[in-house]
Amino acid sequence: MRPAILNPLFADITVLTGVGPKIAALITRAAGPRIVDLLLTPPTGLVDRTFQPKVADAPEGRIVTLEITVDRHEAPPKGRRLPYKIICSDETGFLTLVFFHARADYLIKQLPEGARRLVSGKVEDFNGARQMTHPDYIADPEKPGDMPLHEAVYPLTAGLSAAVMRKAAAQAVARAPALDEWQEPNWFAKHHWKNWKDAIETVHAPSAQEELSLLSPARQRLAYDELLANQLALALIRKARVKTKGRAIKGDGKLIAIAKKALPFSLTGAQTEALKEIFADMRSNERMVRLLQGDVGSGKTIVAFFAMLGAIEAGAQAALMAPTEILARQHMESLSELAAATGVRMDILTGRDKGAARTEKLTRLKNGEIDIMMGTHALFQEGVAFKDLALAVIDEQHRFGVRQRIALTQKGPKPDLLVMTATPIPRTLALTAYGDMEHSRITEKPPGRKPVDTRAIPMNRLDEMIAAVKRAAAEGNQAYWVCPLVEESDIIDLTAAEERFESLKAVLGDRVGLVHGRMSGPDKDAVMEKFYRGDLSVLIATTVIEVGVNAPNATIMIIEHAERFGLAQLHQLRGRVGRGDKQSSCILLYKPPLGETAKARLKVLRDTEDGFVIAEEDLRLRGAGDFLGAAQSGFPRFRLADIAVHGELLAAARDDATMIIDRDPELRTPRGEALRTLLYLFSRDDAVKLLSAG
Repeated sequence: MRPAILNPLFADITVLTGVGPKIAALITRAAGPRIVDLLLTPPTGLVDRTFQPKVADAPEGRIVTLEITVDRHEAPPKGRRLPYKIICSDETGFLTLVFFHARADYLIKQLPEGARRLVSGKVEDFNGARQMTHPDYIADPEKPGDMPLHEAVYPLTAGLSAAVMRKAAAQAVARAPALDEWQEPNWFAKHHWKNWKDAIETVHAPSAQEELSLLSPARQRLAYDELLANQLALALIRKARVKTKGRAIKGDGKLIAIAKKALPFSLTGAQTEALKEIFADMRSNERMVRLLQGDVGSGKTIVAFFAMLGAIEAGAQAALMAPTEILARQHMESLSELAAATGVRMDILTGRDKGAARTEKLTRLKNGEIDIMMGTHALFQEGVAFKDLALAVIDEQHRFGVRQRIALTQKGPKPDLLVMTATPIPRTLALTAYGDMEHSRITEKPPGRKPVDTRAIPMNRLDEMIAAVKRAAAEGNQAYWVCPLVEESDIIDLTAAEERFESLKAVLGDRVGLVHGRMSGPDKDAVMEKFYRGDLSVLIATTVIEVGVNAPNATIMIIEHAERFGLAQLHQLRGRVGRGDKQSSCILLYKPPLGETAKARLKVLRDTEDGFVIAEEDLRLRGAGDFLGAAQSGFPRFRLADIAVHGELLAAARDDATMIIDRDPELRTPRGEALRTLLYLFSRDDAVKLLSAG
């Protein structure tokens, strides 16, 4: 049960004054639907009204507060579209206040002739005269408190005004209760931090730019709270997994020895090391949940196959789940020779399987006549029963978040789990998303792989690129051509995939295919299958190909508007070529002039092919909020913490969470009870449910 003290924070924002259904929809888009969402959305800027020059000295475009005398109201305009003007002055000059769609009676009351007033807003020069259009504030100099000198600026969305958002946030802050301290006392004292309520109030009421800093004491305190909630939740998942014992899976090594002989190459040192870690986990009585990271083409699938052989040697079964049907079929194809050499019975189950054929496969699986079952998420649907599943391998599943892992932890029989990703993840980010898992990294590429020649070329050389692709196609090579949008947009001037498809089709005819995220799964797979078989010379695509097709003849990767993509994404796309023994190239087409960050990004890509170096650099250049893009839902989205800035706090939170679980595994001490409140505050309730106390 959520602690009652938090209930007011989890109320809908419509309980706030001035927030009806229309405004609520806008605030929900900017922050979230509950009061706690507003509370945990910090200001992004500050309006400072302390600068009070004379009229003649007021700079254009900067917010100023001026003390003026109201001289006269000009005759009300004849038409509604014409402005209402009030002439004012101080000892240095004149200022015209301009109002559109104004009510004269209201303005006469607010700004009576002869009165002294404070007005705040931006001054501009118009036809040689100084004016201020719609002042933000008008106040009596005798009552300066009516004009706030500092105002927080919050994230907004179209239709939501800064004043409405500010008022809603202020009401949310007023509802913040005093909560028992969950921080470790010595750590808390060492940093001279405020309590949670005071820290929240401070963050929402900045009075100087430095108070908006991610390194200000109040912001650091709240960032640490959020990171601690994340790490404690992961520690509880890990504890729950350890508590429910796995089984020791020990093979005799015979199948693995046959497979090693059948391989046309030797395993790299990194592959061997990863296998050592995986087999140690499998032999232990605890359930394995391990993340296997490695660049595209680093040989993760072979490592997974050897791990699955270990399960089969022990008399059990294994499963490999891929995100798409085409990828599942490629795994099946790439491993078929090794399976034949070792006598392993392998099959595939996807959404295509229907009727009698599906029933026959499921019967064989249940009877133990299939050793390895490949497939999509259909593998884990109801009605699919294994005789004895000991190892489940999940490929490219960084969209498989913490909540899904909790759900798996609570499900029936618990096979060992190996999660693979070709997305190198920075260490700090891996801690926040996969902190409950053991990690293995494959940092070498198999021998014989040639480096991909990477070049950045301006968009005005597009015709040369099209000619180069035409030549490559004539020689039997294939090319990917990646565009950032599906169709033309008036808002962003980027080439659409559909437009590029039409232009290349005019040159290459029906040897050009198109895939994008709006197509249905089967349609997408059909086009990719044609490319894989070599029926297409060029595949025009949006980033849906980032995870997917492996075409050994693809030697060219062209990425339009490369400056718009993240480093990790560019690296993933580049990894789609250079899979065979031919020299491959990656062309980064950009629209000049490039900003400093874009320049740095493209330089890193040209300088290195090490995905882990690239991932760390991407995090440094873009911050955690943009790393991999919002679509990667397996990564937690932090509101107050920024991994790129708060890396040291994350390490401390991890150590703190480990210590908490060691000393107070059920969170029953006074600090433990306060920590339960912390988990609920940051919506980590799923983790609380893993405690035996519920």
